[in-house]
Amino acid sequence: MTTAYEIMSQPFKYSMRIAYHIAGDYYPDNRIYARIHGDLKQKLFEIFSYEIVAGHEIVPSRPIQRPGNVVDEGTSSSSSGNGKKPSVVVIEDLRQRFVEHYVWTAVAAGLIYESRYLLGTSLARPCITEGLVRLAEEEDASYIAHGATGKGNDQVRFELSCYSLMPTVQILAPWRMEKFTSRFQGRQNLLQYASNHGISVPVTPKEPWSMDANLMHISYESGILENPAHPAPAELFQMTSDPQKAPDSPTRLEIKFEKGIPVSVWVIGGAAPPIVDPVSMLIFLNQIGGEHGVGRIDIVENRFIGLKSRGVYETPGCTILHAAHVDLETFCLDREVLRLKTYLANRMADYVYNGFWFSPECQFVRDSIALSQRHVTGWVHVQLYKGSGEWPLWHKPSVIIVMITV
Repeated sequence: MTTAYEIMSQPFKYSMRIAYHIAGDYYPDNRIYARIHGDLKQKLFEIFSYEIVAGHEIVPSRPIQRPGNVVDEGTSSSSSGNGKKPSVVVIEDLRQRFVEHYVWTAVAAGLIYESRYLLGTSLARPCITEGLVRLAEEEDASYIAHGATGKGNDQVRFELSCYSLMPTVQILAPWRMEKFTSRFQGRQNLLQYASNHGISVPVTPKEPWSMDANLMHISYESGILENPAHPAPAELFQMTSDPQKAPDSPTRLEIKFEKGIPVSVWVIGGAAPPIVDPVSMLIFLNQIGGEHGVGRIDIVENRFIGLKSRGVYETPGCTILHAAHVDLETFCLDREVLRLKTYLANRMADYVYNGFWFSPECQFVRDSIALSQRHVTGWVHVQLYKGSGEWPLWHKPSVIIVMITV
């Protein structure tokens, strides 16, 4: 068996984290390309996948060489019950692609699901799938596996995206396999298995919730959060400060947009020049917004498969960008165009949340919304203060409007 991980580089604490797992000869004469992002369930599926195919030997494959990748062999910290370890580690930086093609598209479209969720996890899944499918095709893999549960949205997002990009692919989903679920029936079974086999996982009895982090946000769910009467504990939050303990002095920013896309951010009165690189912009806004306690939400959302689910989210940077963009649009768009665009944005938010990023209807709406952004160009002044943002100034090339906020 050959196993490989592909993990996005993390020079910043909240960088997008992606890991891929290639397992060869899961079935005779076939290879599997599986995705694992560091969650407890995914790590244990890697272990369990070895046990399912215990009769096969590890046959190291060639390292996956691509520009910008770092390749190591036999360096994964995970190991199977029989002591075998992955043979190839590939590190690829997809942050630029994620920000420019997914996050900025969502900002320009004004995507927000059920009026509150900025779709940080939903946007990451098609980006991950692009990498999965690309490497699966390069490695001539017949199967793609994922560790999403059988009651969540991610199974739908990954599988619909895979089928759209690679129609002949076959999917392996361990959380829908009786052999897996009969052994691991819940979180405590998984934690015990990890402890017995010396597997380090981020979920512990003291922090009984799951977390998914990327460059755009961090989401938390499950465990104690499944009880909506239980407030999210203070120690859960990693990306934002408690708004009540945020700095007593506000920070004012100038954010510029061109055709709906953020192009620069600058601290008003600061000595540093404007930040223009997309990844650096989002990292900075996450940092400064997080310091001021911006971007926390605690919601119950409607999942695609019909369940209601509580989720706690931290999305400081995109909370700032979304609000600034919405206000700029008010001045730049015709009234009826704005109303129609808002309707289309709600439809696209549903498509993205439900995993239809690559569908023809989502592409149509995406192109239509992009047309509405032709004249959404200008700057917005934003004031960050104790969990909130005020927008006292807007500027469009032909109009300047000043608003006093009381």
